[in-house]
Amino acid sequence: MNGLSLRVFVLAFVVLTLFNCKPKSVEKQEASSLEEEQSYRYTKEPLQVAVIGLVHTHVHWILGREDFGDIEIIGIVEPNQDLAQQYSELHGYSMDIVYPTMEALWAEKQPEAVFDFGRIFDHLATVEFFAPRGVDIMVEKPLAVNWEHAQKMAELAKAHQVELLTNYETSWYGSTYTAKSYVEDEAKLGAVNRLVFNTGHPGPIEIGCNPEFLEWLTDPVLNGGGALPDFGCYGANISTWLLNGAEPETVSCVTRQRKPDLYPKVEDEANIFVEYPGSSVQINASWNWSHNRKDMVVYGKNAYLNCLNGKDMVYLPSEKEGPQTKNAQPLAAGFQDPFAYFVQVLKEGHEIEAYGLASLENNLRVVQILEAARISAESGKAVQFKELFP
Repeated sequence: MNGLSLRVFVLAFVVLTLFNCKPKSVEKQEASSLEEEQSYRYTKEPLQVAVIGLVHTHVHWILGREDFGDIEIIGIVEPNQDLAQQYSELHGYSMDIVYPTMEALWAEKQPEAVFDFGRIFDHLATVEFFAPRGVDIMVEKPLAVNWEHAQKMAELAKAHQVELLTNYETSWYGSTYTAKSYVEDEAKLGAVNRLVFNTGHPGPIEIGCNPEFLEWLTDPVLNGGGALPDFGCYGANISTWLLNGAEPETVSCVTRQRKPDLYPKVEDEANIFVEYPGSSVQINASWNWSHNRKDMVVYGKNAYLNCLNGKDMVYLPSEKEGPQTKNAQPLAAGFQDPFAYFVQVLKEGHEIEAYGLASLENNLRVVQILEAARISAESGKAVQFKELFP
C-alpha cells in the first residue's frame, strides 16, 4: 500500500469509526482513481477559500482532501465549537481559523471563494452575504430548499457577477461523462427515450450519520423535505444535462413514509416521473434501499447503457451481440473533483458548459423539478410545468 493509499485508508477508518457516515473523501474514489489524483498538482498560487458550515458530512471531502496545491482553506465558519474541535482533531486544521459567523470571518479574512457545507436552508444566507462582496460560491447539492430561495440566490449571483455553482458526487463519476458521450453519439444508442435513476441508501439513521447532520437532514424546512430533495436532485441534475436543458412537460411524484418511527417529519421515499417531448425520466429516490446506490440506465431506441457506479457500466448494443462490460475512464487531472474544477473556472478561465452539471441554469431547473414533484405528491396530480413556471 503506497503512502497516499494508506492516508486515505486511515482517514476513512477514523471517520467511519467516529461518525459512522460515509465521508466524501471515501466516496470520491469512485469518481477518479488514486493514480489520476497523484498526477495532479497545481503549481500556481492557490485559491483562498473559506468553508461555510461543518454540519453537512460531505465536508470531509474538502477537509480530508490531499494537498494538491490548488486551494488553501483560510477560514471556517461554524458556531458549533464542539463539532469544529472534533473535526480539527481529525483533519489537523487549527482552531484559530474557525469563526462563529460569516461577519467575524470577513472582518479578518477575505476569501476569494467559499464552499457551503451547511444546511440547505442556509444556502440563501451564504449567497446574501458573500455575493455582494464579490465572492464566488459553491454549495452542496441541491442548490436551494425551494424555488423562492433559488430565485433570490440566482438574482444575487447575476447582479454581483459571481459564480454560483452546485456540487454533486456524481458530477465526478467517469460513467456520467461516458453516458453523455453515448447520448451525443446516435450510433451508440439511437434516440434517447428513457432515463432511470436509482439513488439513495438504507437511511441516514441506519447508516449512522452524526447528530449534527441528522438534525437538519430530517427536517422539512431546513432540508426542504427528506429523501425527495436529498436523492431526487441527482437524477434531476444529470437528466437536465443529458437532455441539454430541455423543459419538462409534466412532473408527477408519489412519496411514502415507510419508517415514520425514524423519520416522522419527512418522506423517506419518492418516485418522480418527468415527461419530456419524446422521452421520460424516472427518479427513484429512497432512504429504504438495501445498500448505497447511485446508478442510472440510459435507454435509446436501439441500445442501452447501465451505469452501475462511477466506473462500472454494462452496454447492450443489441440483443444479438449481448451485454458488454465497460469501464469509464477517470476524469482529467484538474477536473476530478469540485475544488479543482472551481479553480479551473476562477483562475484558469474554464468556461462553464451551458446546463453543465454544476451550472446555475441546470440547478435552477433541478429546484423547479423538485418543487413540482413536491406539489404533485401533495396534490396527487401531475403538475403542468409551464403552468407552474410560466
